[in-house]
Amino acid sequence: MNSEEARKLLDIAKKALKNAYAPYSNLRVGAALLTKQGKIFTGVNIENASYGLTICAERVAIFKAVSEGYRDFLAIAITSDHGKIVPCGACRQVMAEFSKDLKVILGDENVLEIHTLSELLPESFNGSFLSSDN
Repeated sequence: MNSEEARKLLDIAKKALKNAYAPYSNLRVGAALLTKQGKIFTGVNIENASYGLTICAERVAIFKAVSEGYRDFLAIAITSDHGKIVPCGACRQVMAEFSKDLKVILGDENVLEIHTLSELLPESFNGSFLSSDN
């Protein structure tokens, strides 16, 4: 993924921000997930007065894609209305479930960073730990 493609995906994540529901933190987050088939799914953070029920933008995008039958992802772009933001640990783990080679694009209109998920979550927990052979 080159920087021009990354910037386009980040712009889509930025446009999704208008749909975020963040009355408690006032931190709106948007995500845009690119599948290997070229389809893009967006997500925004959705907060809840019972804080534990809040869901991050990244997981919304991934869950939308999975619920539509997509499992192979190339990249995810994440941004906020407060600038560059990094995915939380829970979101990193969900990303790892589907693609350890995922490109993670972070930034805003001034910043553009492209990371691999393995850089952001080395030695992630995976299904091999659940094998009865362990």
